[in-house]
Amino acid sequence: MRLIKDKTSIDFLSPARRRIAIGFSLLMIGVSIVSLATRGLEFGIDFTGGILLEVGYEQAADLEAIRGNLADHGFDDAQVQLFGADTDVLVRLPPQDGDAESIRNELQVTLAVGDASVELRRVEFVSPQVGKELTEQGGLAMIFAMLMIFAYVMFRFQWKFAAGAVTALAHDVIITAGFFSVFSLPFDLTVVAAILAVIGYSLNDTVVVFDRIRENFFKLRGVAANESINVSINETLARTIITGLTTLLVLVALLLVGGESIAGFSIALIVGIVVGTYSSIYTASAIALMLDISPQDLIEPVKDPDLLDDLP
Repeated sequence: MRLIKDKTSIDFLSPARRRIAIGFSLLMIGVSIVSLATRGLEFGIDFTGGILLEVGYEQAADLEAIRGNLADHGFDDAQVQLFGADTDVLVRLPPQDGDAESIRNELQVTLAVGDASVELRRVEFVSPQVGKELTEQGGLAMIFAMLMIFAYVMFRFQWKFAAGAVTALAHDVIITAGFFSVFSLPFDLTVVAAILAVIGYSLNDTVVVFDRIRENFFKLRGVAANESINVSINETLARTIITGLTTLLVLVALLLVGGESIAGFSIALIVGIVVGTYSSIYTASAIALMLDISPQDLIEPVKDPDLLDDLP
């Protein structure tokens, strides 16, 4: 027992800390679900349909004048915002009737403020039907990923571990989506891609911990399951922190210098990695422990009854 205490520097899974962690997770999930149910998500043009324009001006753009020009020409409900530099503007419009080429030409004239020339750097037209299909396909992708992960972890480890892994992944997805809802951040396909990447990252982190737990279940014979799991988390803690910090450094750099087009992607990954690192310690392992995981669960049953007679 002395050896185990020397190896365990942090008691992650003490009853008090588990209660605090579970309470904190339930609070964050509750806030996320309430926000998603009441405020919803600020779906981007990928889901709602409409027109997206990236516009470049020679001088600093006058957003109020641009909004006024659009309203005067019948383009109501236009969203106009700076896109990085003060000469770059992003314009979002609801779906418009008419030919795409004629709408494009009319917008180029409308967006020209005064004598300043305007450059349409990017124009995207997305129909509402396409947006609806993308919404359905994005949701199905999430569900399919969860089911495949449950099957993979159950096949590689045991169903109690699989339940912990899937619970942790659902925890990460709900809180990340809730973050975008609470702060009214644009939610588009790049954010969906980031959430799917978070699922993969969090699963990898969880599997590393589970692998060490399985190894220690047989290595530390006679030790209680909670203490063996605690040792395993401590032994993988350095790897978890180093991997998380190096990934976050890259994502913060992308957020600061990557521009508005990948800001949502970067934010979703930053939030997801922080939450995923937390859940791999306090959610996945804690759920498996609550389901009374033990070394006996990982021992394959004897299939031939005659072999039981040979056992001591």
